[in-house]
Amino acid sequence: MTKPNALYYGDNLNWLRNHDIFPNNSVDLIYLDPPFNSDADYNVIFNEPSGEQSQAQIQAFDDTWGWDKESCAIALKDLGMAGGKPEVVDYINWVANRGDGFSKSTAAYLSMMAIRLIELRRVLNDKGAIYLHCDTAASHYLKNVMDVIFGATNFRSEIIWRRTGSNSAAKRFGPIHQTIFYYVKTKLAPYYPIALPYTKGYIEDYFTENDERGRYRPVLLTGPGTRKGDSGKKWRNYDPTSSGRHWQPASYLYKKYQILTKQDLAQFPFLERLDKLDEIGLVHWGKEKNIGVPNYKYYLEDAPGVLCQDIWAYQPGTEGCVYGQAKRGIDQDVKWLSTKDKERLGYPTQKPEGLLDRIIKASSKEGDLVLDPFCGCGTSVSSAQKLKRNWIGIDVTWLAIDKVEKRLKETYGEKVKNTYAIKGQPTDLASARALAEKNKKEFEIWAISLVEAASREHDGGVDGLLSIPESKNKFTKVIVQVKGGKTLIPGMVRDLKGTVDNESAAIGLLITLEKPTEGMNDLAVHYGEYESPIWDKSFPIIQIRTISELFEGKNFLLPWGERPEKKATFKEERNQRTLL
Repeated sequence: MTKPNALYYGDNLNWLRNHDIFPNNSVDLIYLDPPFNSDADYNVIFNEPSGEQSQAQIQAFDDTWGWDKESCAIALKDLGMAGGKPEVVDYINWVANRGDGFSKSTAAYLSMMAIRLIELRRVLNDKGAIYLHCDTAASHYLKNVMDVIFGATNFRSEIIWRRTGSNSAAKRFGPIHQTIFYYVKTKLAPYYPIALPYTKGYIEDYFTENDERGRYRPVLLTGPGTRKGDSGKKWRNYDPTSSGRHWQPASYLYKKYQILTKQDLAQFPFLERLDKLDEIGLVHWGKEKNIGVPNYKYYLEDAPGVLCQDIWAYQPGTEGCVYGQAKRGIDQDVKWLSTKDKERLGYPTQKPEGLLDRIIKASSKEGDLVLDPFCGCGTSVSSAQKLKRNWIGIDVTWLAIDKVEKRLKETYGEKVKNTYAIKGQPTDLASARALAEKNKKEFEIWAISLVEAASREHDGGVDGLLSIPESKNKFTKVIVQVKGGKTLIPGMVRDLKGTVDNESAAIGLLITLEKPTEGMNDLAVHYGEYESPIWDKSFPIIQIRTISELFEGKNFLLPWGERPEKKATFKEERNQRTLL
């Protein structure tokens, strides 16, 4: 049975195919922001202790897809066995056989996506919705696949999201948008409309009148079409039938009357209801009472805002145009992330949390379960946590899982860790060895996360970095290296000490999968200790811990656990320990 909240490490297809974890009809809302088949490598940028951006990077994923006869046959067979409709297989085959390299790459990408979309439809409940985020590289192909898997009649919207301010494309209009396809599983799926703030111009154009209750907009009391009953009769000096209309008080008036008088307007005969509305000043006549076409007063204080449409585009320079919010621009809540935004984590393709807030609010309610099978740095997870939804995130890289964990703790505090589980990570030496054999880089990133360090691309022997305080506003580096092989030699310790010296770091940490040799331990002791000026205490300059020791809670000795002035808050300690 699906158990929120949880982060799942590994291939989302493997997890989704586990019916015990993801049974049929178990998820309320799905958002996915998969690789786009953009033929690009995406890198995560990390910061130096000073906060300045580093040139060192680590590859997050390679968004390139290959296709050959063997992989074609395997993919399409797997897709067919997964319950894929023949139309999907035929369509992907058609794309692959068009003869150019781009088509074959696209077919490979579509086969990867289609088999996952089939599983996602299975786990989505009958009242559920799915939002697929993509760009022009494959959006039109994905729309065809989604139409087949979810049904063309279940398509609700194609949302256009402005992803940047400009793009200096040389031979075309600058591509500055991405697409979000919104589908439901059945017609039972609810939609909760989202109201956005009015602009000042809209208020000035439509809410043109004022009375003692405030600003209001005159709206017709009649609806189109004639009627033979009371709603078609003359009232005061106006006959709606002569204009092909009939009296049709809006539901708003019944609610407003109830608020103002504590009475039910519906208890009165139909035309008397109009008298009652006029008596308490809810009818607008213009300059002369009882002359002209009567309207009702729709007050600005009761107006929720403009209903959200399918173009979500922040408009630079519109700050001050939003009514009642001088510093807010049009669609600013879904503005793309700039390098100056505090929300930005440096993760490739990171989306603003406001974007996910809109989606989650529109298609779920508190307590519902939100699934993101390509969760990346966890924007959907963080938004779901904030909006009191349950959530599940899946990602194939430990870099992403680690990022989500750090994001949750930094945003919601240390206690949030007790509210979710992590599945798929190594939990003992055997599973750690299996990860090291399967993917050296993933093992390294996972091992570094055990000490809450930030991963770095191999750069002069630096696998990861921490920072420790030397004074109130001064920090120094701690270098982390990981050795996942079976062969360990003292030269590795010498190399780490050389890196510590070259980087002007204070301490070097060595994480090993296997037990270090006596020569390594002796050499580590030989290099002496670092005197901490803020803790008035010394710490070994070179320290070695095995994965088994870290599992057992035998952590490295670093100056962050016994701060003499006061116990550090989580955020203070977090800033001391980890470079984000």
